[in-house]
Amino acid sequence: MVSSLPSHHPGVRITDVDWQQQKNGTTHHTQEFPSPNLVVRRGQMFTIIMNFSRALESQEALIFTVETGPQASEALHTKAVFQTSEPEEGAVWRAVQEAQTENSRTVSLTSPPDAVIGRYRLSARVSSRRKHSNRKLGEFVLLFNPWCTEDDVFLAEEDERQEYVLNDSGVIFRGVEKHIRAQGWNYGQFEEDILNICLSILDRSPSHLDNPATDVSHRHDPIYITRVISAMVNSNNDRGVVQGQWQGKYGGGTSPLHWQGSVAILQKWFKSRFKPVKYGQCWVFAGVMCTVLRCLGIATRVVSNFNSAHDTDRSLSVDKYVDSFGRTLEDLTEDSMWNFHVWNESWFARQDLGPTYNGWQVLDATPQEESEGVFRCGPASVTAIREGDVHLAHDGPFVFAEVNADYITWLWHKDESRERVYSDTKKIGRCISTKAVGSDSRVDITGLYKYPEGSGKERQVYRKAMRKLLSVEAFGRRDRIRRAGGRGLWRDDLLEPATKPNITGKFKLLEPPVLGHDLRLTLCLANLTSRAQKVRVNLSGATILYTRRLVAEILHESHTVQLGPEEEKKIPIAISYSQYKEDLTEDKKILLAAMCHVTKGEKLLVEKDITLEDFITIKVLGPAVVGVAVMVEVMVVNPLLETVEDSVLMVEGSGLLQGQLTIKVPSLEPQERASVQFNITPSRSGPRQLQVDLVSPHFPDIKGFVIIHVGTAK
Repeated sequence: MVSSLPSHHPGVRITDVDWQQQKNGTTHHTQEFPSPNLVVRRGQMFTIIMNFSRALESQEALIFTVETGPQASEALHTKAVFQTSEPEEGAVWRAVQEAQTENSRTVSLTSPPDAVIGRYRLSARVSSRRKHSNRKLGEFVLLFNPWCTEDDVFLAEEDERQEYVLNDSGVIFRGVEKHIRAQGWNYGQFEEDILNICLSILDRSPSHLDNPATDVSHRHDPIYITRVISAMVNSNNDRGVVQGQWQGKYGGGTSPLHWQGSVAILQKWFKSRFKPVKYGQCWVFAGVMCTVLRCLGIATRVVSNFNSAHDTDRSLSVDKYVDSFGRTLEDLTEDSMWNFHVWNESWFARQDLGPTYNGWQVLDATPQEESEGVFRCGPASVTAIREGDVHLAHDGPFVFAEVNADYITWLWHKDESRERVYSDTKKIGRCISTKAVGSDSRVDITGLYKYPEGSGKERQVYRKAMRKLLSVEAFGRRDRIRRAGGRGLWRDDLLEPATKPNITGKFKLLEPPVLGHDLRLTLCLANLTSRAQKVRVNLSGATILYTRRLVAEILHESHTVQLGPEEEKKIPIAISYSQYKEDLTEDKKILLAAMCHVTKGEKLLVEKDITLEDFITIKVLGPAVVGVAVMVEVMVVNPLLETVEDSVLMVEGSGLLQGQLTIKVPSLEPQERASVQFNITPSRSGPRQLQVDLVSPHFPDIKGFVIIHVGTAK
């Protein structure tokens, strides 16, 4: 980019500037941004060539001014004045003359590694012409720099920087612990206007609107920036980007399951003059936040936690109240355990906590609980969570509970008394997952968050977290938990496990659970003693949302089973498609519960979460090359036992097609397979993700994705 600069002054003047966009973009890893302005990273040199109306004399230096934000000032570090001579002691911005020809000079500019990030204005003047004001040279954008060792966001491994900063697509894991599914997501941080939108998110935050100059001066700090973004990605408390909706009703907006990436969401928010986009759930908030933080230069990944606790009262336990059929009593149960929950981790130093806590930090934009009066969460150090240091900033107790709360089930009796029921205390925080570096496989990172479940070290950390929480919150007094009419219980009592019953129980699927088909399972009960036992089994089943909120009951039956000494028996269970089809949500989830009442008053609750499966396959029929059309074939299956019409394929992929493609699918007979073909023309080389979503009014979305390796034309 060369900018011409008119001037009416006699003598030497700057005639134009060559910003060396391609060269600087390559060295700063910003060449993918389609920005009209130069985009560079802090703490790293970039070069410009300046042309003059006459040759500069040897004693003439160039004096530069950089400014960012309104009311830029040197005191707030949002303005700097520096010149091409020997750098002054303590000077933070530097200019070095690299070369000169008769009428031009090549100058390298370097920002400090802790510079404020954002949009900058650059101006300059020649030192001999003090009476003349600065010439505006133009604008550039400064980002965080994970390649710079002195930057707080420095990340040592190049393959990790490629994955967590530069990769514009990824995988988000969803489903249930025993059946984890990968969903493609288009982060698209290099798409048209996304950088501008991400910077606008900072400018729309309440802290900026209240005090712009001070807010901008804090933008050198990844802790500050990530906390602002965590609040702004949801629309609670501000006109943030995405509005959440968990009730399964998405009128006036888009179902969270229809989004295939962040680009359409961010562009819609921006074009609508900052009206929150409807609707999101946890993976949407996490996908959007990953786009924004990667765009700004902070290494970020998306993390899924299965059986994720939502602890509403900072007790580090999830208290669930059930009836005699094991059905959750939602009016009494304030805490919850979601089938999965998705958040982000970003990599940076914790100058506020010390180097022990550097590295991955949990950030969560899903509006669950307030943090200092605002719906946001983090940054909470993953190391602090693992070690039980829940007293450290920010939001440690909430994140600790998500991965390590004790899960306590209470049987609620009609007389309003309650009884602790035996169920799995190792249930919370399973299979914590993220996408592998350089591939789409799943990496289990549970060990980063906690010691092995049930180990002495894990129990020790849990007790330490409880102690720290009590000392912070209650200054030494023992804190009581009061719950839904139950009597006050000392927290210490809650740590005592329920009596382990003399039977075990487990649900087993007899065949894969497929959308549109009947479900067939058994409940296996085993007597652990050498005496006969009589068991009354109350079975219930319900369609649920992924937050495990009940939608509708689809099964309710009782059985009495006589178990001989050490005998095992199986109770067959069948749920027909017609029983669940009306009440199945887009989450495609069913929860089964068996409350087993044993002879001596012992109770056992057995639960199983089921996600119904579906299928879609995608093939690229030929080599993919930049600028050349290639055919893609998608095999779709009608999962139902009835004819399906009005289905469409929604197709998206950064660097593969512009925007979103919508393709009509022909009418599908019951369980028919059909091939749909279409062309794409890649615009960028390298590994690219193509996402395909089969959308039908008759059944929930069926999603698939494929990685396409795009070459350059010879």
